Amino acid sequence: MRLTWILALLLCSAWTCTIVAAIEPISTSLAVGIAAAVTGFLARYQNILYYFQECCRPEWITYNRTALEVDLQAKLFGQHVATRVILKAVSGFMNNENPKKPLVLSLHGWTGTGKNFVSQLIAESIYRKGMSSGFVHLFTATAHFPHEMHLESYKTQLQQWIKGNVTNCPRSMFIFDEMDKMHPGLIDSIKPYLDYYETLDGVSYRQAIFIFLSNAGGENIVQVALDFWTAGRDREEIELKHLETALSLSVFNNKNSGFWHTSLIDKNLVDYFVPFLPLEYKHVVQCGMAEMHAKGRTPDMDVVDQMARDMSFFPKEERVFARQGCKVISSRLDFYI
Repeated sequence: MRLTWILALLLCSAWTCTIVAAIEPISTSLAVGIAAAVTGFLARYQNILYYFQECCRPEWITYNRTALEVDLQAKLFGQHVATRVILKAVSGFMNNENPKKPLVLSLHGWTGTGKNFVSQLIAESIYRKGMSSGFVHLFTATAHFPHEMHLESYKTQLQQWIKGNVTNCPRSMFIFDEMDKMHPGLIDSIKPYLDYYETLDGVSYRQAIFIFLSNAGGENIVQVALDFWTAGRDREEIELKHLETALSLSVFNNKNSGFWHTSLIDKNLVDYFVPFLPLEYKHVVQCGMAEMHAKGRTPDMDVVDQMARDMSFFPKEERVFARQGCKVISSRLDFYI
């Protein structure tokens, strides 16, 4: 008997077949002894590989509520509504051992208000590798679904992609960016995966998370914030109830929203429409100070203040809300530094 075949058989039974280089024949007793030693090692330390190769196990996927709460409070500026909703929604879902449907969040607001950043924070609180995890999947409308003429093909590909990845790991996350540029009707193709089904073709989607990011509805959010400011009311008085219904109706009736007349809204499959408010001057300053720290520099209030003052705000005379938000701050700071 060759040692080659004994070791190969053992490795096959443990995880996967490994081809072992040919070795000259040796005594059966020695081969059996070595095989027994290998078997004992694999039995005792079979979980060791899980720490080196990402897999769909608690070693790699474990929700950390405290980490998400701290990050939202310390790193997301000017978004008290989004912070509360996101923390409660994600925590409630992740702590539910038997959810009835996947978690579906739709994040809305102007560019630079923190939608992509929040998606990153959610991923980091669940997956050890964060956005780099093989179980986090990001789709961008203009990159992945650019041509309307291929809409039917996109629908099929999207269904297959989601089914394949959830089959591989039920605790998968799917992020759809630029929903306002998504072809109407495309997102309806995944409606069955977001619904209250126990299984579809033997696959359960109930542990998955779907996050949609969109600029659509941003004008409605800005108007509410502006109304509160005009009335002399504090920004922190704005609550989800002041925005959610109008927001869902706005994106449902907007041909450029990606959610235009979609059954996801009609059938109430979106759990939360999360508004991101326009940022004020103080929030831009906070973003600037945090960005300087991230660049490895000592935060300098004079530098950040000068940058913030040169940015565009509205209304024109009062300069209350920033038109661009935090997304442009990293490149702008380089100029002022």
